[in-house]
Amino acid sequence: MPENINIVVLDGYTSNPGDLSWEGLEALGKLCVYDLTPPEQLLERCQDAEILVTNKTFLSAETIAALPKLKGVFLLSTGANAVDGAACAERGIPLCNVPAYSTASVVEMQFALLLGWARRAELHAGSVRQGDWKGETGFCYSLTPQVELAGKTLGVMGFGAIGQGVVRVALAFGMRVLVSTRTREGKPELGQEWVEEEQLLAESDVLSLCCPLTPATEGWLNRERLAQMKPGALMINSGRGALMDEQAVAEALASGQLQAALLDVLSSEPPEADNPLVPMKEAMITPHIAWATREARGRLLADVANNIQSFLSGSPRNVVNGL
Repeated sequence: MPENINIVVLDGYTSNPGDLSWEGLEALGKLCVYDLTPPEQLLERCQDAEILVTNKTFLSAETIAALPKLKGVFLLSTGANAVDGAACAERGIPLCNVPAYSTASVVEMQFALLLGWARRAELHAGSVRQGDWKGETGFCYSLTPQVELAGKTLGVMGFGAIGQGVVRVALAFGMRVLVSTRTREGKPELGQEWVEEEQLLAESDVLSLCCPLTPATEGWLNRERLAQMKPGALMINSGRGALMDEQAVAEALASGQLQAALLDVLSSEPPEADNPLVPMKEAMITPHIAWATREARGRLLADVANNIQSFLSGSPRNVVNGL
């Protein structure tokens, strides 16, 4: 294993804001970690890198062509759209991701959003903190309708690791679960009902988007599909913002076709000033934190180190650009 191979992390802050260690990567070579890399400094910082590690810092074909020393690109993520994988493949450079490190955390966040809407515990706790309970004549009070999940129908679009995790938790809550997916073969029977897309939309009280972002799923939740949903249903998206047409979702919320949109992702992050969903009270939006538990980030850093070590040993793993 090369002792002095140059490893550059381009945007390490979101994965490790200081509560974790980079020692796994430090043991593999000469490590340089940047919290963030602005476009104007990208080539300068990458010039001597033999291994690049990136999360959202975009590596275009032009950038890759300008880095003659580059041997491998490693993602601090599952999604690979921050790197031109084809350009890497042309140079024989493997592009490696980290699958499934955040599954449990993302599943938990879906239900944090759903329970946050159903019970509004934080709102009520704040009300008690400011003394509102003291003025009540009864022993309890409620600021919002209290909604029970048991007996409601959850529709899950996609049935990978996250979709399966969502199904397991929903069933534990006593929900009826419908699943629509491109391929059922080899998928576990957890107690879900297999349905086609039309039935999923028509019968779900809550629709959860758990499919990957691909050309086929981009903008999947559009006006046509929103119109097929049960009036007053909810939707959850903690996967990719581009799975939904944000303007169409905003219109559905304004009309009451959707009762609420529970979102951890948007198509542009941070959102543009004119994003139609951000100001809407019917949209509960968190800043892309579903993946970001300390536990999940710890697994992420460990798996990136394992990916690099495997590459240096001659057996690259988790390669996503066809090499």
